[in-house]
Amino acid sequence: MDAPYSLRRRFARVAGGGAAVLLVTLLTGCTSKPVLVPDATTAAAGATTTTSAVNLALPGTLAWDFANTLQPTLSGKVGLALMPVGSDRVVALGDWTTGAAWSTMKVPLTLAALRQNPSGYTTAASEAITESDNAAADVLWQSLGAAPTAAATVQAVLREGGDTVTTVPATRARAEYSAFGQADWSIADQLKFAARLPCLPQSDPVTALMGKIVYGQRWGLGSLDGAEFKGGWGPDPSGNYLVRQFGLVQVDGGQIAIAIAAQPTSGSFDEGTTMLTKIAALIGKHLGELRGGAC
Repeated sequence: MDAPYSLRRRFARVAGGGAAVLLVTLLTGCTSKPVLVPDATTAAAGATTTTSAVNLALPGTLAWDFANTLQPTLSGKVGLALMPVGSDRVVALGDWTTGAAWSTMKVPLTLAALRQNPSGYTTAASEAITESDNAAADVLWQSLGAAPTAAATVQAVLREGGDTVTTVPATRARAEYSAFGQADWSIADQLKFAARLPCLPQSDPVTALMGKIVYGQRWGLGSLDGAEFKGGWGPDPSGNYLVRQFGLVQVDGGQIAIAIAAQPTSGSFDEGTTMLTKIAALIGKHLGELRGGAC
């Protein structure tokens, strides 16, 4: 669940194999900014963790340009994680590692609901994904049964997608926001799910909707041609916004899963979206050096 637009504005004013190996080769190494690579079953490592002993992040690569050219210009915390579809190795950059899922959790929620009733909730599914409509997402949540059952069902989709860590709460941590949207979803675990999403049974309708996001939400990954993605955003209790997205992009060899997040120092929603668009623009310049994968 995202914060309502009026609330956003108010707070903004106030305040797999060879493919995986090649991706790691291009995106890991010792740089002036830490490179975060979690193990297969935990969230992203701490900000002091580095990766391989071999320095492969050469000037001109995505990892180098992110750490040395882009990140120093951004005011706040940012994260970028990439992995070929079908791979199991997360490569993550930046100093943002985890936070509320917000409406990115509508992706596994929608898949869970459509599996139970493929034809009964097509309108709600479309609105929940393409418009990030909170009322539509509530319809999908309620279609899964009582809150504990709904939470367990969505969490089961995460487990199926390779996320062995994230817990989907059954009750609201904050009364004004959905329970599922307040799940703590690390960028690493979200990426693992994204990389398996196209391989999950009955996921095609969901990824198709992710390719039809409305114009007003096509910042960040939405600026990349053909991206299938979903965004989420909302304020912490102090009113400072987190803005995040994950999605799939076609590159040589197949699709690559990408997750990005920004938590601007200003707390502004608008600045957060601008930061994500700058990250996406950098990714776009380096798509030719990335290799994708397939199920």
